[in-house]
Amino acid sequence: MFQPKKKRPRIRKTMSGLIALTLLSSLILPNVAGAEPEEPSQVQFANVSVQAGQTVHVPVALKKSHFGVKAYNMQIDYDTSALEIVRITPKSVNVMSTSPNEEGVADFQYKINDAEGWVRIIWVDFTGGDHSIVDETQLFDMEIKAKSNATPGTKQLSVDQTDSEHWHFTNVEHQSYTELSGGTITITAANSGGDNSGSTPTPNPGNSSGGGGSVSPTSPVVTPVPSTPAVTKGVDIYVNGQKQEQSATATTSTVNNQVTTTIHVDNAKVINQIGSGLRTLLLPITGTGKGAVVGELNGKLVKTMEGSNAEVVIQTDSGTYTLPANQIQVDQILNQFGSTVPLEDITIQIAIVPSATSKQTAIQAAADKLQNTTVVATPVDFEVKAIWNGQQVNVDRFNSYVERTITLPEGVDGSKITTGVVLQPDGSLLHVPTKVIQGNGQDSAIINSLTNSTYALIYHPATFSDVTSHWSRDDVQDLASRLIVQGTGENVFAPDRSITRAEFTAVLLRGLGLHSPRSTEAASFTDVKTGSWYEDEVQTAVSYGLISGYADDSFRPNSEISRAEALTIVSRAMKLVGLAQADASETTSLLSTYSDSAKVQAWAAEPVASAIKQEVVQGADGKLMTDADISRAQSAAIVKRLLAKAGLI
Repeated sequence: MFQPKKKRPRIRKTMSGLIALTLLSSLILPNVAGAEPEEPSQVQFANVSVQAGQTVHVPVALKKSHFGVKAYNMQIDYDTSALEIVRITPKSVNVMSTSPNEEGVADFQYKINDAEGWVRIIWVDFTGGDHSIVDETQLFDMEIKAKSNATPGTKQLSVDQTDSEHWHFTNVEHQSYTELSGGTITITAANSGGDNSGSTPTPNPGNSSGGGGSVSPTSPVVTPVPSTPAVTKGVDIYVNGQKQEQSATATTSTVNNQVTTTIHVDNAKVINQIGSGLRTLLLPITGTGKGAVVGELNGKLVKTMEGSNAEVVIQTDSGTYTLPANQIQVDQILNQFGSTVPLEDITIQIAIVPSATSKQTAIQAAADKLQNTTVVATPVDFEVKAIWNGQQVNVDRFNSYVERTITLPEGVDGSKITTGVVLQPDGSLLHVPTKVIQGNGQDSAIINSLTNSTYALIYHPATFSDVTSHWSRDDVQDLASRLIVQGTGENVFAPDRSITRAEFTAVLLRGLGLHSPRSTEAASFTDVKTGSWYEDEVQTAVSYGLISGYADDSFRPNSEISRAEALTIVSRAMKLVGLAQADASETTSLLSTYSDSAKVQAWAAEPVASAIKQEVVQGADGKLMTDADISRAQSAAIVKRLLAKAGLI
């Protein structure tokens, strides 16, 4: 691999002449007491797998020796285009020093030269043979990093065993003939995970509730092995719409019958663009069909983009993922791995992946239970992961809605899609805000969500006999087809019936696509019973700041909700979806146009005015009627207007 002989490390002058002679003469005089053993000794380098950009430990062990090793000397060569040595750690007995920089006589020394691609290791038993190394002993450990731009494939750690300056083992009686095996390092693309044999960081859980976003605890990275040779090519990316030629590479391989293309961004080049005002980093990959696509950046680039309010866009044949850099929450990720970890060593993966067969089966089973429901197009997983040193953190919650687009197969009519749904752990399907847009030959469904998950598109038309001639027909049937509202009986909706506080909260949450609490902080209402159908809804609404209850610590879930109370909850939801609220001067002006504005209580004035400002509520006959109970039909109309105004449907 590296043709010329490399210079050995200079031995410190503090060593005795005998020690210096020993080391410079390839360790101990050969053939002191007789012929070579009939069978050679055996040294083994472990064969390992590592993800590009991550580190892995390679144990080096003496597997077999007839007389015990008294000294050894080896130089290991490696490919500097893909690998670098991080450190060498001795594991055998009688270790006095592990660093070539310490003063004094040492029995273990090493020298790393990452520029030329070699590491030289020397060990001598200074006790005169009392502590020789015997069979099945690990000699030392090599911590090796696969560079972030390393091409997936195999690399071999090599030793020139014909050169005694590069490979020499000696025992008390013999210059032993020693065979070497192993040393293959399989480098996998970033999306396929790294090896988990590297050193494990101490998890430091971050605050998952502050601001709403969260990252999961660290977990080991699983390393699937590609079943086909990886193919790498240069690709163009776009910064603020301008093509950046050869600023990334795309590597395609097959793992578990899944074709995956990973885009490795040249982080340094993109960071240089940020000084010019980076707003959008577009990674377009086409021609992958139903294959998975992973965009890979490092933590330093993401953190720099965060400071510029920039976003990264992964664009594929099956869909598009638009992710603001500040939603990746690099600081929380760093808190999980440890604050001293260099950001450039953290790999951020943003993936669009066709859902596994098991998930597709679960989605179809859930659709069958809903009846009159068709699954349209292949379900898709949207994922964000952070990987460092064999450990992984999933970024699965965001502070604001994040947009994804699923491209419909050719010939699929977008009008035959009523909503996107998310697959829940219990196997059910729940609504996520979705709107369908027409394209040139292919329509697309835009899904907005505060979480990452498995998403599917369904067609679930719904009608009710008692809204056919009702003013709310379109709103009710639209929300029913989205799984947001439900009937009260067979083909009946009961539009004019009043709605309870728990029911209104549940409808609003389903409309917003909020299906679980953003934090573990428990609600403490005295009248929310454990095991009640609304317990989870109340908990979720509290965690998002949508409800607060009464002064007596009650929520009154079964009480009918007034229009003022409903609009107060809706106005809090406006903050979540990014709709502006009315200020003090606007509040007075907006309310004054209604004849019963004086009846609006002070606590409800600003929320009601905000609803008027965003045209979520219209009133009737010039009145707001804030003290009146709100009906099921009015609830549906208000929630639909909120979602439409926010551009979510």
